[in-house]
Amino acid sequence: MDCIPTLVGAELPLGFIPAGSTNALAHSLFGTPHVVTATMHIILGHIRSVDVCTFSSAGKLLCFGFSAMFGFGGRTLALAEKYRWMSPSQRRDFAIIKALAKLKKSQRSAESDCGGHWQTIQGQFLNISIMAMPCPCSMAPRGFTPDTRLHNGSMALRVVRNTTRSEFVKHLKRHSSVKNQFNFPFVETYIIEEVKIHPKSNSNGYSPQEEGGNHTTASEHGFPWNVDGDLMEAASEVHIRLHPRLIRLYGGSLEEMNDCKVACDCI
Repeated sequence: MDCIPTLVGAELPLGFIPAGSTNALAHSLFGTPHVVTATMHIILGHIRSVDVCTFSSAGKLLCFGFSAMFGFGGRTLALAEKYRWMSPSQRRDFAIIKALAKLKKSQRSAESDCGGHWQTIQGQFLNISIMAMPCPCSMAPRGFTPDTRLHNGSMALRVVRNTTRSEFVKHLKRHSSVKNQFNFPFVETYIIEEVKIHPKSNSNGYSPQEEGGNHTTASEHGFPWNVDGDLMEAASEVHIRLHPRLIRLYGGSLEEMNDCKVACDCI
């Protein structure tokens, strides 16, 4: 988690103080990762009910969260966790480069639900992301899912199907610019309320030993997930369910995110 939670008030709404390297939750709540802004929202009592997701596997609750990535996003975090002696930006860049050098596709299927209608999506994916918040950060100033809101009762399922390394890199670079990062034939977006991600076979293309891993970061049969910047491990199907406006958090107007401007022309 990129923030320090603070319990305030009789109804115990949560206040978050930015204290991480990405601060995606704080940025989604306040429109900025600044500590002073977050503190002022708490002092002034700006409260908002927000959606939250539950992550479970084999009937067991794994964690609560707002966003998750599986595939490239999960493997990148698993790699970065092994180099904690580096600065956050250094280990992030190193892990991204190393993960790109050994880019792997996963044979997966996803069953998603929106309004009681279930749909199955299957194939070879480079990355799968589930976002219940925009997730803006230094790597994606507009957010990984710019149109997502923390309180609209839905989340975005984004799948990146198998493609060439060069095309995948173009997709990643688009996150840091004003260009549409989703305007690729191998990127698909679904608005959902619930999803089940499960392997189609026993192989997920991930080998901790091959990447220099050990049992402290990823088990032999576990799949690495990036949940709000924390490493989560799951050996089988993961069930993600959205709970609309489940918790109350201190924060400003989320609609202001629509007006955020990106001054980046690095592509």
